[in-house]
Amino acid sequence: MGSSAKRKKEKKKDFQKVKLKVGKTKTKPANYTDTSFKAKSIVLNQQSLSVNTTSVAAQCSHHLSLLSHKSDTQRRDSLAYLTSAVTNTAPGSPLPQPASVILPAIQRLVLDGSKGVREQCLKLFQSLPSGDIASHTDQLLLYTRAGMNHLAVEIRSFSLEVLEWLIGTAGDEVVSCAGGWVKTLKCFLNLLGWQTQVNGKWSANKSVQTIFAGKAAAGDTKIQVKQMNALASFLRAGLVPSKGVMADKSDSACFPLWHNGHHIPSERSNAYAYLNLFGAARDEETEMYEDREDRQRIFHEKAEAAIIAGLEQAKKSGGEIGRAAATLRKVVLEGMGDFRGDEILAV
Repeated sequence: MGSSAKRKKEKKKDFQKVKLKVGKTKTKPANYTDTSFKAKSIVLNQQSLSVNTTSVAAQCSHHLSLLSHKSDTQRRDSLAYLTSAVTNTAPGSPLPQPASVILPAIQRLVLDGSKGVREQCLKLFQSLPSGDIASHTDQLLLYTRAGMNHLAVEIRSFSLEVLEWLIGTAGDEVVSCAGGWVKTLKCFLNLLGWQTQVNGKWSANKSVQTIFAGKAAAGDTKIQVKQMNALASFLRAGLVPSKGVMADKSDSACFPLWHNGHHIPSERSNAYAYLNLFGAARDEETEMYEDREDRQRIFHEKAEAAIIAGLEQAKKSGGEIGRAAATLRKVVLEGMGDFRGDEILAV
């Protein structure tokens, strides 16, 4: 009796309509199967997972564009990458970017305010092939002279290092390019304070007189010595004849052929640049002085008297300045010895 009533109640339950209450979800049937699932993924924005990578030339071009970045760390890292790319190039193979593209982009960094950027810039200069530097000497010398006259002592000192490297790499082009001889001489005279007045008397500015009197700081003395050593290298490149020229004058083994160097094709990229056929008119400062005799004449007229008087005063101070003055005096004596008598340089 009881089991029969229970069975009837269960059968009736299957046909009963469930009353839904507000706010409650409908109950799920007994044969309900849960088909929901969850998925996890990693999304990489602006990153390609393809196998193809950019070439070294494209990366160098990208880093050249980053040399104007506002962050000095980014500029230094870009210069470091360019340096490694140039040094890793096999001998005889073309550079990832030609020197005609690299040099105009990095030469302005000579005046950069960051020491790390300037040092890395010099390393990149030194890694470039020396044959590619000659055709860009005039522009490099322009930025170098601007650095030599900079207000910051660190930039002035660094510009002298760049000038030393430039003279060692392309010394003939430095002293013979347009404005390279006269403008650089005047720049050195202004830095050292050695000036010749109209009446022929030598004068030095107050800072130089203080250095000669022994009252300057150690940093001023070091920069003074560095300037005199750089001037000695510059005058040696412009006034002292090279060994090849001396051998050509004294060697008669090629008789009856004489002065063979004047009859062979020029090694310069622009052999007739001194004619200035298509450029603006030049004055004495911007003229090209390719002959040693012309440089001797200009040096005698513009700077010799002031430099000799300054050297005589510098030798009295002794120490590092005295040794640098002795080295510079030796270079002047050697370079101007065959121009006229050396009695003016006698002690």
